[in-house]
Amino acid sequence: MSSNGVVLVVDFGAQYAQLIARRVREARVYSEIVPHTMSAETMLAKQPAAIILSGGPASVYAEAAPSFDSAVFDAGVPVLGICYGFQTMAAALGGKVGHTGTREYGHTNAELTGESCLFAGTPADQVVWMSHGDAVQAAPEGFAVTASTNGTPVAAFENRERKLYGLQWHPEVKHSDFGQKALENFLYDAAGIEPNWTSESIIDAEVAKIRERVGDAQVICALSGGVDSSVAAALVHKAIGDQLTCFFIDHGLLRAGEREQVEKDYAAGMGIRMETHDESGRFLEALAGVSEPEAKRKIIGREFIRSFEAAQKALVAKLGSEGGDVKFLVQGTLYPDVVESGGGEGAANIKSHHNVGGLPEDMEFSLIEPLRSLFKDEVRAIGRELGVPEKIVARQPFPGPGLGIRIIGEVTRERLDILQAADLIVREELTAAGLDLEIWQCPVVLLADVHSVGVQGDGRTYGHPIVLRPVSSEDAMTADWTRMPYDVLARISTRITNSVPEVNRVVLDVTSKPPATIEWE
Repeated sequence: MSSNGVVLVVDFGAQYAQLIARRVREARVYSEIVPHTMSAETMLAKQPAAIILSGGPASVYAEAAPSFDSAVFDAGVPVLGICYGFQTMAAALGGKVGHTGTREYGHTNAELTGESCLFAGTPADQVVWMSHGDAVQAAPEGFAVTASTNGTPVAAFENRERKLYGLQWHPEVKHSDFGQKALENFLYDAAGIEPNWTSESIIDAEVAKIRERVGDAQVICALSGGVDSSVAAALVHKAIGDQLTCFFIDHGLLRAGEREQVEKDYAAGMGIRMETHDESGRFLEALAGVSEPEAKRKIIGREFIRSFEAAQKALVAKLGSEGGDVKFLVQGTLYPDVVESGGGEGAANIKSHHNVGGLPEDMEFSLIEPLRSLFKDEVRAIGRELGVPEKIVARQPFPGPGLGIRIIGEVTRERLDILQAADLIVREELTAAGLDLEIWQCPVVLLADVHSVGVQGDGRTYGHPIVLRPVSSEDAMTADWTRMPYDVLARISTRITNSVPEVNRVVLDVTSKPPATIEWE
């Protein structure tokens, strides 16, 4: 094995495109998601070690089917097609794809009908995960059929000489018993890639990159105290040491006790220079009268930058003429932030993360985002490698816009007080029940523009509902709601409605992602 380039995952609108990229990284190989509209020339300019074509909901023979530049198949780069990608490869190379009249969904028994490097080390009969109504009815000339099912005679094929491979099933889904093995066989054997994408290699590469870019300039970091910004700060500190100053901006949208916790856990635990700036008045004034979610996110992103620009000027004045320029701002931006904010050609803008789509165009800083290509679990692994305290590394995610996007409606001081009180109760009860590590994240949402009739103290009330949104996830790209014990939910509901007078109803959000996002806004 010798190739060390990127593996490109071509997204055809699949529910699991991000999951394919994650599975590749679990094999210790770096991957990136690119849109199906990217030209072969642009794709090959990235010097990919391999390309994987994702599944998708369309039919390859439909008029509006997602396009793909088939010149990729003649470039000598190893390609693996999955589901729709498998059918796209077949159709482009002269095979036949059609509607079967029957569908295969879920667990399916597959029989391996020929020798294939994809199936090395796996049994001849295995359970795979199918999700299709179309099928390859005839493989292209020169391709060997290597697997079949009762409903799909051509369930896998390959042309080793051209380094082209295809699977009708979804190897990225855990329900395919040997799916990860098939992916690893493709990466290691068919494509000859070395599995050297590790925490240590990421740290070494980023440290070298940061040192080269920064030189002797001063750098400030937007520190929230969460996992992402804390690990980003630790990584930059490893690269440039005391050239880094962290600023914790109290935007007034924090949870109860958040500011004190960050000052104690991070500043004391990490030994990195940190300053706290109270900018709550600036943010609440800017958010006055605004209810639309995207507008709120962009306002918060803009005011963060304005706050850091003010902090920059204060730092320059403190350092004096010999202190050096403050040119760079560190952010804990992650790959899911970029994907959901429409990062990249053809990507849908699900919501503008304040640190991506919410940044003002006239920003005076150059950004350093050492985690921009990583998923959350990869960030946690790097944090542990850097010695970031476990209390911080294992912390549940909290969004940069804070409670501003957990108040459905206008953000006011009164509404923040209500939500902070309810949120504190939820966090206390989850900790008491030992659920902090089981739950990925538990947003507590105030439906500020909604009222419901209740009865408290024998009198009629017209209060707000509070929504609990406990979710389990690996990377925030997909999630499912966490099945919390009923007695914990009952204690939370009772405490909130007893001690937060403005709230008379507590409800539970049981929606997965997709179709919903984790946060409500």
